[in-house]
Amino acid sequence: MVLIRNAFVALTILLAPISAFATEVNCESSSTKVEELRYRWRVRGGLRWVAGIMFPTAGVGNLKTVYPGAGQQAVSSELLITPANGPSGGFFSYESQMDPAGRKTLMTAHGYSWGKKGRRERTVFDYVKRLARIHKETPEKVEDKVRKMPADDFRDVLTAIYYLRQNAGDIRAPLQTSIYSEGKEYPVVFRPAGRRQFEIDGKRMNAMAFEIVDAPGGKKWPGGVKVYLSDDARRIPFRIEISQSMASLQLDLQSVEACGYLSARK
Repeated sequence: MVLIRNAFVALTILLAPISAFATEVNCESSSTKVEELRYRWRVRGGLRWVAGIMFPTAGVGNLKTVYPGAGQQAVSSELLITPANGPSGGFFSYESQMDPAGRKTLMTAHGYSWGKKGRRERTVFDYVKRLARIHKETPEKVEDKVRKMPADDFRDVLTAIYYLRQNAGDIRAPLQTSIYSEGKEYPVVFRPAGRRQFEIDGKRMNAMAFEIVDAPGGKKWPGGVKVYLSDDARRIPFRIEISQSMASLQLDLQSVEACGYLSARK
C-alpha cells in the first residue's frame, strides 16, 4: 500500500495482540449495510526505531465496509490508521470502491498526513474507455493525468481482501492475479497459508490464513499481505499484516462496532 510505503520511507509494519469483541463475531442476522471493525496496530521489524523518530509506532485502526443498498452498484471500503489519540495526531487512509463480487476496483484512493507532510492520490477506472484517471495532491502541487489501462480488471489491496473474504472457501490452491499499487500493476498470487486459532472473549476461534505475494517471473511487487479470516460465514479479518521491505504493519481486531452482511460463499 503506497501510503505506508511513502510515509515510512519504504518501511513496513506489523501488528499487536488480539483483544475482545464488543459484539458477537457471527452476526449474520444484522440488517445494517455497514460493517465497522476496530483494530490495534504497532510497527515492528528491523527499522522500527527509525520510524519512531518521526512517526507513531502504535495506534488504532478502523476498517469500514458499506454494502450496496437498493439502486446502488458498488461496495465501499475504507481503512483508517491513526495514533491512539485519533486523526488529530496524523493518519494513513486507504479507500476503495469495487463491484459486489470483488472482481475489480472501480476507484482507489490513499493518503496520509503527519506534521507538515501530506499526500492524497485518487484513481478512477473507466472500464468502458479503458482509462485510469489519476488525481494527486501534495502541499506543493496538484496534478491530474490519464493513462491507458493495460489489463481488463484491476484490484487494489482492499478489493483483494474483500475478494478473499467472499471466496475463502473455494481458494484451495494458488491463484495468480494482479494488484494495482502506486499507479502500477503487479502480478501476484493469492494462496492459502494454513490455519490458526485466536482467543476471543475467552473462546478459541478458528481462522483461515491467506497471503497475497509477489508472483514469480514478473515485475516485483514491493509489498505483501497476509490476512486471517474467521472460519465461519462472516469471514471477519482477525488479523491483517501488511509488509514492506524492513518492517511490517500488523492490525489485530479489537471489536466489531457495526455488523453489516457479507454475502460470502461458504
